[in-house]
Amino acid sequence: MNQKLREEMNLQINKELYSSYLYLSMAAHFSKSNLGGFSHWMKAQAKEELEHAMKFYEFLNELGEKVDLQAIAQPDTNFVNPIKVFEQVLEHEIFVTTRIHLLYEIAVSEKDYATQVFLQWFVNEQVEEEKHATEILETLKLGGDTGSALIMMDRSLGAR
Repeated sequence: MNQKLREEMNLQINKELYSSYLYLSMAAHFSKSNLGGFSHWMKAQAKEELEHAMKFYEFLNELGEKVDLQAIAQPDTNFVNPIKVFEQVLEHEIFVTTRIHLLYEIAVSEKDYATQVFLQWFVNEQVEEEKHATEILETLKLGGDTGSALIMMDRSLGAR
């Protein structure tokens, strides 16, 4: 594996772990706000991001490449309301998509076919991630993030 690609793949492990931390922080906020469904959804999302980090970790190990774990940045802990939180979720998922595309571009330029195949799953996954974040955000905007609409949304997200 090319050194630049290996470095970026290691950085992606860090970004996926940060994503997990971010969603755990959001889960804690929702839990404190008595929105258990939102908290449940964020905890499930945090677990999924941890699984993504492990996919990168295992892939590098399978290739005999060095895994270089880096310090994980502290996520935000101050959140305003569900709409603002999901705006942040969507923005973050768009950032992750950009990172995945960068990795894929490097793999293509280096003719690293195994990594291209590996990354294809993430390319598809990010389409799904952005779609879910957008749907939740748009539903919150339609119904508002207070009152009965919020309670219904909380129940819906708790069913994940």
